Amino acid sequence: MMQSAAMLWQVSLLVPASQRGLALGLVGFVRLVPIVAFSLISGVAADTFDRRRLMLVTQSGMAACAALLALVDYAGVRSLWPIYVLGAAGSAFWAFDGPARQSLVPNLVPREHVPNAISLNTIMFQTASVIGPALGGVVIARWSVGWAYAINAISFLFVIGALLMMRDLPPRATAAPSEFSLAAARAGLRFVFRTPLIRSTMLLDFFATFFASATALLPIYAQDILRVGARGYGLLSAAPSVGAMLAGAALVPLIDRIERRGPVLLLGVAGYGIATVVFGLARSFALTFVCLALTGATDTVSMVIRNVIRQLQTPDEMRGRMTSINMIFFMGGPQLGELEAGLVAQAWGAPFSVVTGGLGCLLAVAWVAWRTPALRHYRRGS
Repeated sequence: MMQSAAMLWQVSLLVPASQRGLALGLVGFVRLVPIVAFSLISGVAADTFDRRRLMLVTQSGMAACAALLALVDYAGVRSLWPIYVLGAAGSAFWAFDGPARQSLVPNLVPREHVPNAISLNTIMFQTASVIGPALGGVVIARWSVGWAYAINAISFLFVIGALLMMRDLPPRATAAPSEFSLAAARAGLRFVFRTPLIRSTMLLDFFATFFASATALLPIYAQDILRVGARGYGLLSAAPSVGAMLAGAALVPLIDRIERRGPVLLLGVAGYGIATVVFGLARSFALTFVCLALTGATDTVSMVIRNVIRQLQTPDEMRGRMTSINMIFFMGGPQLGELEAGLVAQAWGAPFSVVTGGLGCLLAVAWVAWRTPALRHYRRGS
C-alpha cells in the first residue's frame, strides 16, 4: 500500500500539471493488463500446485520489483516507462499470488468460522492499508520516493519467512485438477457464470468500483484543490483504510448475526457511491477525510459479505479459479476506473469526474439488484 501511493506521487511529479490526470490513470491501466492476461491460468495454478510454494515464488518476484523501483529512483531516472513496466511486472506476480493466498484461508479454519476468518483477514489488510499510505507520505516528505519502495521490498522478506515457517498444512478437501490445462480454466468460467449469486457479486464489484474509483485523483486534490502537500496526501490515502479497519472490527462479532446479507451488501455499495459523490463536492480537508473514510467503511461491509458468499458457495477444487476470475472484476473495476477517472478529469476536471463516478455507482447497484432477485433475498444460511 505504501508502494501504490508512492507510484502515484512519483508519476504526478514527473509530468506537467496539464497531463497529470492521464498519467495517473495509466498507472492503473498498466497494472490491470497482467491481471487480465494471467487471471485464468493463475487460478488453475492455485488449484493444481502447492499454494504455499506458489506464494514463495510470487512474493519473491514482488520483492524484486519493489527493489528495482527503488533503484530507478536512486538513479535519478526521469522517464515514466520504468515505473509503468515494473508496476506491470509486480501486478503479474500478484495475479498468481492472490488466488493462492485467498484459496488457502478456508483450508486453515473450520467451515463455520470462515466468515469470521474473512473479517479478521480484512482487518489485518486494512490495518496495513492505514499504516502504509500514511507512513509513505512521511517517508516521501522526509526522504524520497525511493525509500518507500525500499521499505516495501524489505517487508516481503517477513512474508517469505512466515511462509517458510508454515508446517503441517491441512490436506485439500477434494482432489485438484489432474493437469494444468485450458480445459480446467474453462471449467472455472462455466462454474462462475452459471452460479447467479457469485456472478452478480462479481458484476456488482466491477461496476461499482469502475465508476467510483477516485483514489487515483488524490494527488490532484492534495496538490491543487486542498493544497495539503505530501503529508496531507498520505493521510487522505489512508482515510479509506481507517474507515475500513473500523468497519471490519465491528463486523467480526456481527457477521454471524447479519440475517439479510443480500440487502446489507447492496446498501453497503450504495453507501460507497453516496460517500464518493460528497467527496467530489467537498472543499475542506476534514470533510474530504470523513468521506474517504466512509467509502472504506461501506466498501468493507460489502466486501466481507461478498467474500463470505463466494467462499461458502464454491467447492475447494474450484476456489482458486473462482478467486482468479473474481480478480478480473476486483482489480479490473478499480484499475479501469482509474483510467476512466483520469480521462474525465483531464477533460472536465477532477471534481466532475468524482461526482459523476459516484452517481454511476448508484446506477450500477440499482441495475444489479433489479437483475438478480436471488441477491436481494439472500439470507444467512442460504
